[in-house]
Amino acid sequence: MNEALKERLNKVNSRLESEDFLASSGLGNELAFYIFDYPPEHELDIRRFASHSLNYLAKKNISVAHVNLFEMVIDYLSKRNLLDRALSTQPKKSDSERLKALRGPLNEEKLAKTFVEIADPANHQLVLMTGIGSAWPLVRSHTLLNALHPLMKGAPLVIFYPGKYDGQYLTLFGKLDRRYYRAFQLMSQ
Repeated sequence: MNEALKERLNKVNSRLESEDFLASSGLGNELAFYIFDYPPEHELDIRRFASHSLNYLAKKNISVAHVNLFEMVIDYLSKRNLLDRALSTQPKKSDSERLKALRGPLNEEKLAKTFVEIADPANHQLVLMTGIGSAWPLVRSHTLLNALHPLMKGAPLVIFYPGKYDGQYLTLFGKLDRRYYRAFQLMSQ
């Protein structure tokens, strides 16, 4: 892991546990959505950090909900009896055909409702989202975040994002640009 990323990660927990951050102070009427962007090649480091961070915050008696987007999607498809069906079509259909077939069930509005049910932001001080890179292309993060806007009430949402966020554009894996401007950078680069 490079020094710049280590330095940014070393500041995350103190930011997440601060009273101002948890109370969303100073945001006016803006949503408390924060993005921690990182180079995609450091995904395993971020997973370890997120696990460490969850333990650290629990010891500080901060109630945190953690949603791994990929695991949520797999569970969602399993509960709807669609996962096995999608996997069984692999020899017969192309990836793009299967993806097209899953677009309806994986509509971001539906996934946003499921996300909020799992995260329960009204009863947690903080919500962390990981697994965005693993969930792509099944889920487009910018459209999911837009669908979450009217639903997330209460706790700040921190998104660990494998790519770049400059306050205007989300660039997943450093390659796919999508305009999204309703979040703040958790830690500037």
